[in-house]
Amino acid sequence: MNTSEATGQPAGQSSGGGGSSVPPSERWAVVVNPTKFDDLDSVKDGFARLCSRHGWSEPCWYVTTADDPGEGQTRQAIAEGAGLVCPLGGDGTVRSVAEALAGTGVPMGLLPGGTGNLLARNLKLPVDDLDAALTIALTGRDVHIDVGEVSWDGEEPSVFLVMAGMGLDAEMMAGVDEGLKRRVGWVAYALSGARALFRLGFPVRVRAAEQRVVSQHARSVVVGNCGELAGGLQLMPEASLTDGKLDTVLASPNSIAGWLALGLNFISAKRRGHPSIVRLVSERVQVAARQPVEAQLDGDAVGRRRAMTCTVRPGALQVRLPVEP
Repeated sequence: MNTSEATGQPAGQSSGGGGSSVPPSERWAVVVNPTKFDDLDSVKDGFARLCSRHGWSEPCWYVTTADDPGEGQTRQAIAEGAGLVCPLGGDGTVRSVAEALAGTGVPMGLLPGGTGNLLARNLKLPVDDLDAALTIALTGRDVHIDVGEVSWDGEEPSVFLVMAGMGLDAEMMAGVDEGLKRRVGWVAYALSGARALFRLGFPVRVRAAEQRVVSQHARSVVVGNCGELAGGLQLMPEASLTDGKLDTVLASPNSIAGWLALGLNFISAKRRGHPSIVRLVSERVQVAARQPVEAQLDGDAVGRRRAMTCTVRPGALQVRLPVEP
């Protein structure tokens, strides 16, 4: 059974006014991954102080487990009357909470608790200021964003908010040193990626809706709902969380020099394209590799897969953003 721990009454209005803060008659919930914190009780105490400082009551707490990283806890919170659910953990916790919230009309407030915080970065939300993030979650406006869905090898679909991929990006996630990740953050992914650069690519076939079928030897295939990675790298600068489309990038450099040129293209202010990159935009994309390769979902390695089918659910998730001036 999912663990639920109510620590207070429903949150109240902010004394600052404005926005769509949680009404006093509603409960609100935090779904927390306890492995991200050395002392969860101190985290809860910090929340109590923040809520008291701003005139809000404390949330109901739901703790994730190894067997349920957030989806079941979120469904329980909704069933118990939560009018707002805030994931507090890594990108995997955010994705699991979104899996349960999509299509319900219950908004999600993003609180920084992981290394990547990729969705928050793409929405320009605070990733290193819990006070500011909590203020937005409780007093902000609700905005609908798209949700991606991916089916691996014909399995039941899972949601993704940022990106699903096969190849180098997934090898980076699978090979990262967790201890180093805790110490240096996203830099650990860069070090893992540097090791993965020397591995061979894979033959792949990509079909994006009615566009031409692409068959080639690729090093990485990434399907994105939005385009910014950790460190501010804009993998898909044109991607939008509200356009009802998915952006696909196939990268196929065949040497270290090719990777360097590709990297300069990604960070350049003047994107002129690169012969090693194929970009596609569609509502549905099918990817089939000749052999199983490492795969990832919103930055979490999911093992070796041969195929993925991605679709988009336009506007399926509500998230809290700052009130417009």
